[in-house]
Amino acid sequence: MNIRQGKITDLDEIAAVESMCFPNSEAASVKSFEQRLRVFPDSFLIAEEDGRIIGFVNGCVTDNRVICDEMFADTGCHKPEGDFQAIFGLAVIPECRGKGVAGELMKSMIELTGQRGKKGLILTCKEHLLEYYRSFGFQSLGVSGSTHGGAVWYDMIMEF
Repeated sequence: MNIRQGKITDLDEIAAVESMCFPNSEAASVKSFEQRLRVFPDSFLIAEEDGRIIGFVNGCVTDNRVICDEMFADTGCHKPEGDFQAIFGLAVIPECRGKGVAGELMKSMIELTGQRGKKGLILTCKEHLLEYYRSFGFQSLGVSGSTHGGAVWYDMIMEF
């Protein structure tokens, strides 16, 4: 497995992975991914195996300590000099789950964020994933104000 920065030529494969991993109400659109890859490609990591994308993690940089719904759709929320790396999504194709792909993507994003001198990372997750993200060092801030996709989310933060 190789982890690398995302690029615009990955767009179709990224969209396909997203549609496998998230319900339509939560999945980002092709247009959204195109904007993210153009505005913050350095915050978009791809896991590939044998030349095929098997997972990715992405998000903008912000001064906010929590994710708000506007960030998912508005790349203008990206502040390159901001304090926190947001994680909008962590996705791994079903056939590659349970093999450590998501963990390697998270570790790579955490390491990259530290190298860039940020204060930490933020994300939202569903209740059943709280322990997973705690295993990386994230702390729960409780139920999020986000209503993305009509789901109940929890704000999580990792501070260096």
